[in-house]
Amino acid sequence: MNLDRLRPAILPVAAVVVALTIGAVIVAVDGSSPLGAATAIWVAAFSGPDAIGATLEKATPLVFAGLAVIVGVKAGLFNIGAQGQLLVGAITSAYAGYRFAGLSPLVHLPLCLLIGVVFGALPAWLAGVLRAKRGVHEVIVTIMLNTIIFNLTDWLAGGPWMEPGQVISRTPPIVGSARMGRVAGLPTGFVLAMLVTVAVWFMLEHTTFGFRLATVGANRHAAHYAGISVGAVTVAAMTLSGALAGLGGAVESLGVVGRFEPGFNAGLGFDGITIALLARVSPRAVVPAALFIGALRASSSELQAGAHVAPAIVDVVLGVALLLVAAPLLLRWLLRMPPSLSTAEVQFTRGWGS
Repeated sequence: MNLDRLRPAILPVAAVVVALTIGAVIVAVDGSSPLGAATAIWVAAFSGPDAIGATLEKATPLVFAGLAVIVGVKAGLFNIGAQGQLLVGAITSAYAGYRFAGLSPLVHLPLCLLIGVVFGALPAWLAGVLRAKRGVHEVIVTIMLNTIIFNLTDWLAGGPWMEPGQVISRTPPIVGSARMGRVAGLPTGFVLAMLVTVAVWFMLEHTTFGFRLATVGANRHAAHYAGISVGAVTVAAMTLSGALAGLGGAVESLGVVGRFEPGFNAGLGFDGITIALLARVSPRAVVPAALFIGALRASSSELQAGAHVAPAIVDVVLGVALLLVAAPLLLRWLLRMPPSLSTAEVQFTRGWGS
């Protein structure tokens, strides 16, 4: 077996193992059983078709969020606004899902997905234009847009798009013609996520556009002198990143929640950053990373009810894993790993003045 192929996976796998070990220690110190916690995770996430289906549903929007972050990183951009883009994709697709009742499923479902993609792409496009034309850093713009979108979607779900007769902020349920069901026992959204992952991988690795993204991400000045339009690539990368996040939000509304309800989408976009890091910015590793996080998210209730473990432990484990992947020197020191076993650090974005 060629060990060179395994080296990129050593660092994230080691980070996950160390994070789970630290989580087990915290559970034991808290007076609960680490074995009971592990059993609860297995039962909730993998014990049967329903559990596996729940895990895949949790993982699906995370796949799209991870891909969204990766596309930006490949171009040297840090799209921290995936959460806002996912939300606006989720609420607009949900609106189309109940507002356009009466359409054929062959028209209604693709239309709802397309609306989520378009509205998710819009704020990312704006951030890309400001970066390309005015040099405004995308981190600043996407953080501000996140705040605007958070409040806008909350107002829409609790105001003009609120379900009549309800006191909870949420839209009316999506009609059947816009619902995403299952294919061969798998959630349709997860099947779509797998297809999009393959498409993104092919685009990044085997197309001229993917080459231009990588060239701009590696050295935008060299890319400019090579005749690549850095501004156009920047706008295109951010727009595609937002479109992927918006598609993730649309799938969450149409295939999991069945409506838009603000609390159900919290943190999905930010988990995309963790997934991108665990995947070492490789689309091929996004699905395993999303399944890992999806399994932990799916087991939160069982951890609390069955093992008497606070759901916050899941966030602790993910935070530790993110820290160790983002700071590989710390992980190497903890495990006494030789530098030859890990790959170079991932550069997430260029400097503020570049």
